[in-house]
Amino acid sequence: MENILIRKVTLNNINQLQEIGRRTFHETFSSTNTEENMTNYLEERFSIEKLASELSSSDSLFYFAMINKDIIGYMKINWGQVQTEIRDEQGLEIERIYVLQEFHGKYAGQLLYEKAIEKAKQKNIDYVWLGVWEENPKAIAFYKKNGFVEFDKHIFKLGDDEQTDIMMKLQLTNKNKCI
Repeated sequence: MENILIRKVTLNNINQLQEIGRRTFHETFSSTNTEENMTNYLEERFSIEKLASELSSSDSLFYFAMINKDIIGYMKINWGQVQTEIRDEQGLEIERIYVLQEFHGKYAGQLLYEKAIEKAKQKNIDYVWLGVWEENPKAIAFYKKNGFVEFDKHIFKLGDDEQTDIMMKLQLTNKNKCI
């Protein structure tokens, strides 16, 4: 197995982030969405301006998964008020973990996930949450394998298409335990 490195993304990496973000999202969802909705979403959500704003936030982090100098995937995590939905100071959101299809099953997603958990623990976060498309069984299985449980649903808009995401949560601390 090739050695996968997890590296923090900086503003200097914005073009690579835009490229891997657009490529992995397109690979994952283009077969089940219209070309128009995909194009609009990719242009809006992965514009240089939007990515620069997200990279400049003190409450978000991006990480690349790399083999040698090749970026094979990435992750975005949020906490505090930049979380997309639950804005609980004790929660951390995994907004995105995407890996190029040719590297699925090669542990890159797991390493990115483990980096998110490491960051949550460093911040003394109580739980990690995320939304995953209900028609993405591989991702749902991945998160269940890592201990996440379903707790709600929400609507994710891709262009003019409303899709249902399953919201999942992993409890990191037990509030009732005595210290």
